[in-house]
Amino acid sequence: MNVSRKLFWAMAAFIVVMSLTFMLITNAVVHGLLGELTPSPDQRQISALSRTLAEYYDRNGGSWSGIEKMAPGSLLDEVQDSGLILYDVNGRKLAIYGSAAEPMIRGLGEEYRIETNGRVVGSFRYYDPEISVISKVKLGISHGVGFLLIVCAVVFIGVALLAAYWIAKRLTSPLRQLIPAIDQVQRGRAGVQVPVTTKDEYGEVASAFNRMSLQLGRAEDARRNLVADVAHELRTPLSIMRGKMDMLQQQGEAIEPEHLLPLQDELIRLTRLVDDLHQLSLAEAGKLSFEFSRTDVRTLLEQTLERLLPRAQDAGIAMRLFSQAGSSTVIPVDSGRITQVFLNLLTNAIRHTPHGGSIQVILSEVHDAHGRPWLEIAVKDTGTGIAPEHLPNLFGRFYRADASRSRHSGGMGLGLSIAKEFVAAHQGTIDAESTAGAGTTFRVRLPYNREEQA
Repeated sequence: MNVSRKLFWAMAAFIVVMSLTFMLITNAVVHGLLGELTPSPDQRQISALSRTLAEYYDRNGGSWSGIEKMAPGSLLDEVQDSGLILYDVNGRKLAIYGSAAEPMIRGLGEEYRIETNGRVVGSFRYYDPEISVISKVKLGISHGVGFLLIVCAVVFIGVALLAAYWIAKRLTSPLRQLIPAIDQVQRGRAGVQVPVTTKDEYGEVASAFNRMSLQLGRAEDARRNLVADVAHELRTPLSIMRGKMDMLQQQGEAIEPEHLLPLQDELIRLTRLVDDLHQLSLAEAGKLSFEFSRTDVRTLLEQTLERLLPRAQDAGIAMRLFSQAGSSTVIPVDSGRITQVFLNLLTNAIRHTPHGGSIQVILSEVHDAHGRPWLEIAVKDTGTGIAPEHLPNLFGRFYRADASRSRHSGGMGLGLSIAKEFVAAHQGTIDAESTAGAGTTFRVRLPYNREEQA
């Protein structure tokens, strides 16, 4: 049974139960009110009738035989159109008196017991026309109210069930639209979207599904691109190595050591590629170990700049470090991992900065919207810059803003991806801003105090 039917039957059961409860309560209240309208009969007349009938029973030796021939005398004559039906102790009709019809006496008369010597010997039902008027009113109201309650209940239940059916269909309509989309995602069509027609919880579910579907689509595209990029990265050095080895084999001569250097370079590239992929996958899965300790980031940057200074001097690039941090630059980091981040950023800056350019590394203290202090490390170059359309994908795997660069001259496109994961593991952020032809600035923000993860 689907959700729509479950919802309909739940509402239908509630409507029927509430309608029946209302009918029963209303009927009980009406009968209670009508009970207050019951008139009090003439007790003297009733006592006289009961006494007369009891005396007959005693005179006749404890028997009602012949009672049908006896009239209660003038007792009934005092009330016009009155009537009486006599019953024995077993409820069998013995006689009927008066001018009132028997059905009238049965329907509107009141029943009284006949006792003699403390023993019930019979009963009689007495009909008084004055009292019967009120009884007729009570009976008419009771029947009328009962009929109206039944008719109203049937109409109300019918209308309510139609409304419940419409409401159930209406409420489950977004779910019915969502199910085919879920089936499509299950069959591998990631990225499918459903219309968001409401702003309630159903709308939130539809929006969440759309976001999930887009993320699945992007993840699937990333997976396909990753497979293609890895295949390309492996194919290139393998092809070079195979060509070199074929050429050396065809020469049929002893292999000189210098001829093996290109093969060694390609093996180094393959090893670095595999190591970077392994490191990146561990970082993304949260399985890469980090050893945090309070470290002076300025000292790390000075050591990194000193390490890269010969390369920068060969390229004719000036590198400078500026510290604008008002307080200490000592924060909890994994010195090895964060040094790798700085190396990746500075290496990229050197690679894209022309001769005569400069690279500035600026340390400063910034605060977020909650007043929390962060240490910001900005790496600013005067290089070629990055076009705006490339900035959103800058930290993706194997992504290169300049597609014309070779893997030998431009790296493999994993450095920024690894840097992003390492910074995220430090609970920090990394972003880039750039203007084509005017240079690029990478900003790394690290917290002064890490929050312990549960």
